[in-house]
Amino acid sequence: MPVSAVARDAASAAFFDATARGELLIKKCAECGHVNAPQNMMCTACASTELEWIKAAGTGRIETFAVVHRRGGAGDTPSRVIVGVIELDEGPWIEAQIVDADPDAVKMFDPVVVGFETPEGGEALPVFRPAR
Repeated sequence: MPVSAVARDAASAAFFDATARGELLIKKCAECGHVNAPQNMMCTACASTELEWIKAAGTGRIETFAVVHRRGGAGDTPSRVIVGVIELDEGPWIEAQIVDADPDAVKMFDPVVVGFETPEGGEALPVFRPAR
């Protein structure tokens, strides 16, 4: 099941410019060096608003997840989508869809690697796949 379209704004432009290049960006605090999730507007360690974009490795592990059951339309087959919280190797957590995985086989703490999908009419979004 493809990811849903998301639109950029001024605060997310650098993030989506990077996803279009196949890169995942996170934020590093210029004051204390703490690494933060991409959506953070202030450091979760010291509350500074001096955050800089840095490239993430794109690897991590599943902290938690849910399998969302979607009904099919007339004649469509119902589907299951895995959504999860990924702890990146750098430390912050990111919410994303987990793709190319069997919903019955996914487990907490499974290693994952980032990929990108671009839904029609939207920005490239990070998704995570099981690390092989």
